[in-house]
Amino acid sequence: MTLLQKWIRGYQLPTVAFLLLIGPFALDFHLHYPDEMYYTDAAIRMMQNGDFLTTYLGDGMLRFKKPILTYWFVLAGFNVFGVSALGSRIFFLLAGAAIIPLVYQIARLSSSNKNLPLWSAWIAATHPVVIFSSTRSIPDILLSLFMTFAALGVAGLIRYGKEAPKKYLWMLYLGIGLAFEVKGLPAAALGLIAIGYLWVNPWKPLPLKTLMHIPAILTGIFIALFWFVAMYLKFGPVYLNSFLEDQVGMRVGSRIWLIARHFVFALVLMLVLFFPWFLFGIKKIKATSLAVFHENRAFIGFILVWVLSIILMTALVSKFYERYLLPVTPLAAIGLAWILLKKWPDGYPKGWAPWTWLFIGLNALVLLVALFANIGLGSPVWIFGQWVAGLLIGLMLVRGALKGSQPLVLQGISILLIFFNLSLVSHPLSIPHQGRQISAFLEKNPIPEGSHIAFLGHVHYGSKIRIGLGKELEVKTFSRLEDIPDSYLYIICDQPNKERLPADGYRIQLASLNWDPKYVDEMIAAILSGETEEEKLRWGKKYYWAEKVKQPIN
Repeated sequence: MTLLQKWIRGYQLPTVAFLLLIGPFALDFHLHYPDEMYYTDAAIRMMQNGDFLTTYLGDGMLRFKKPILTYWFVLAGFNVFGVSALGSRIFFLLAGAAIIPLVYQIARLSSSNKNLPLWSAWIAATHPVVIFSSTRSIPDILLSLFMTFAALGVAGLIRYGKEAPKKYLWMLYLGIGLAFEVKGLPAAALGLIAIGYLWVNPWKPLPLKTLMHIPAILTGIFIALFWFVAMYLKFGPVYLNSFLEDQVGMRVGSRIWLIARHFVFALVLMLVLFFPWFLFGIKKIKATSLAVFHENRAFIGFILVWVLSIILMTALVSKFYERYLLPVTPLAAIGLAWILLKKWPDGYPKGWAPWTWLFIGLNALVLLVALFANIGLGSPVWIFGQWVAGLLIGLMLVRGALKGSQPLVLQGISILLIFFNLSLVSHPLSIPHQGRQISAFLEKNPIPEGSHIAFLGHVHYGSKIRIGLGKELEVKTFSRLEDIPDSYLYIICDQPNKERLPADGYRIQLASLNWDPKYVDEMIAAILSGETEEEKLRWGKKYYWAEKVKQPIN
């Protein structure tokens, strides 16, 4: 077997495809998820004050709702790659990609079917929640990574039983500990369920003596709890109020109808989000599922217990998010792949080719829209290089589909390519983002080091501006103009706040201008009329730089 064949048959190709095709969408602010600001703002403050345990919001308030590890992932990215969109997200993209080989290895441990690892890897790599969570610097993809790492330990313990190498116990307890340091109680719940299942499952139970590997347990507990101990020593028990409110008070709903509705949503989404893969397994689902269950009762039982547990936990939350299902999605991908292979052990479903052609067609449509937008809005030359790359990959998919070679690979890449091409559509709308634009503005209009900058506007954009200005300049968010101290000589503000500034007290300049996607009709009309600059100024999102004319007297 050649090296290329090993890559195609192994986890390497789906992992590399994931990184290369999702990377352009992930590593800049084409989309900026609101919760990212909590972690990027805190990481920048850590770089400024040297306190790497305490987390602050952009307005200077303390925040203890999540453990420390997610903040450290952002901080590590900033230290290695600089304070930027890439720096804030790179390790989250890598975490998403790392799930793919873990899924591959779990599938290898759990079945003798040589095709199962590869199918599982591609299904996990193309799951939309895995993809979107890998493009955001928030805890969910890290939680999924570490729980999948723990699940690899479970798979090894189920396969080898009492003779299991100690490394699988280390994987189990380290995975749980790291996951707890990312998200808290959900990780503890899933971890305890996994340990309890290993102990009492009726098919291949493990004695408690085997599970009680003290060095691994103590290490996992230390990793899970050291930040909580540090915060207790520094702030006392008061910090727990915020953490427990987020983990229990805000998350857990009490109304029966709400719980029932969330349960149904979670159950449906657990299946539907595996589009289009789940469609091939619907027919005769009962018979194939039972056949898979009988093939490896202990491991399939574990998948079912974990999936049902996360659905029940998600049903209890007060506000539903599909990303709450993510911790068990990699295991569910293995279960789905197993069902599909049980139906087609030596081939592919009859409806496979039309779906591949559908995704190829969608990519062609996205490329056409991207070409129209980037030519019309005057994008830089290099963006057309990415467009050509998307076109060439699409043509390779067409050639492969005509030949009927490697259907699994073709479908997987055609799905991932959509996100690669979508970054071409969003580029003229979002890039350069507000932070990068205001950074460029200050390069032309420098201010003294140590200056205080106030921000008035949506905190979502304040976070991007804070990233754009880096650790050298401290930007603090205020809710009202009246709250800004006199010592703040500079203000960054949006249009409504700009209109409230006294005209004789500030010198005001436009520092950032982006298209507003909600005015897409006006944007298209501007492209067709050739008046893009005028219409962008009329309809776009604006942020202003305001400098006090009169200096305060000490």
